[in-house]
Amino acid sequence: MLPSPIPDIQRQNLSSTILNLKAMGINDLLNFDFMDPPPAQTLLTALEQLYAIGALDDEGLLTRLGRKMADFPMEPPLAKMLIASVDLGCSDEILSIAAMLSVQNVFYRPKEKQAQADSKKAKFHQPEGDHLTLLTVYNGWKASKFSNPWCYENFIQARSMRRAQDVRKQLVGIMDRYKHDILSAGKDYNLVRRAICSGFFRNAAKKDPQEGYKTLVEGTPVYVHPSSALFNRPPEWMIYHELLLTTREYAHTITAVEPKWLVEVAPQFFKIADANKISKRKKQEKIEPLYNKVCLPMYAVRKSSARADVLSFSMRNQTNGVCQKSRGARVRYVATLLFALIRHSPPLVQSQTFG
Repeated sequence: MLPSPIPDIQRQNLSSTILNLKAMGINDLLNFDFMDPPPAQTLLTALEQLYAIGALDDEGLLTRLGRKMADFPMEPPLAKMLIASVDLGCSDEILSIAAMLSVQNVFYRPKEKQAQADSKKAKFHQPEGDHLTLLTVYNGWKASKFSNPWCYENFIQARSMRRAQDVRKQLVGIMDRYKHDILSAGKDYNLVRRAICSGFFRNAAKKDPQEGYKTLVEGTPVYVHPSSALFNRPPEWMIYHELLLTTREYAHTITAVEPKWLVEVAPQFFKIADANKISKRKKQEKIEPLYNKVCLPMYAVRKSSARADVLSFSMRNQTNGVCQKSRGARVRYVATLLFALIRHSPPLVQSQTFG
């Protein structure tokens, strides 16, 4: 065992932390006085994620969308999903889904009644996936006038539901502050799924011909969690909320999506691959995550030249219908982020290496 536990800031995603720092006007992240400074690589990854969802501009500064996202007390992808739902006309549904995602598991499964609990849970399952299942649970509780006996009867955690209700009220208050309309999409769940794609397109995965799924961004093998509504009918493409590592890496809370939605909501991140121009060799290649290549001989950032010089770069294309942007675009993309990370560093620093 380690002599002391690793601080959370050194092992967790920092996108929310950096978004809040940017909202407070703190741009010099390298020289910010963290109690336990996170690795530069972690900062770079968080900057890339914020840039991808539109929270940061090309200079690494907060956009209007990013400032709005910082006002929501949730992870940036959830905030982006909620903001996007306003234009799609499904903010009422997304408010409920975001609130349900912010609490612990709402289902409980007592040992002596596991079969009965599974049967009750299956009644809420939606063919589109787990996000819509959570929406169905919340709407059912709402139809029962927020009844505790209803929760007990359906093996639902009443305390978690009340917490979700409180979170939803708080989010509605923030939406009212921005004068956003609370609109319902009715039964058009495609709009809801497109809103989910808007915030979580980086969590897209495609079914692997051999077994399980491969994430589009990193090519990581993942599997549908056994508790998912789609466990017995896995879709070709999916978006997951989070990954859980046990004996395998499981995608938890998933929703089936169409690949064209990924290109629509994130054209700066995905594009349609031309099947006629793809060789058999490239069809067998995997995505290699860009940030795994940020090491000593790969990138050096020169403050004196006011730009990031990419010394070496190698990346393969992803080819299953949707692929990431071209080599040159990704070089410029990450070089911009590297420069944004050190743009406010002292002028005496002439070279900074990220590894």
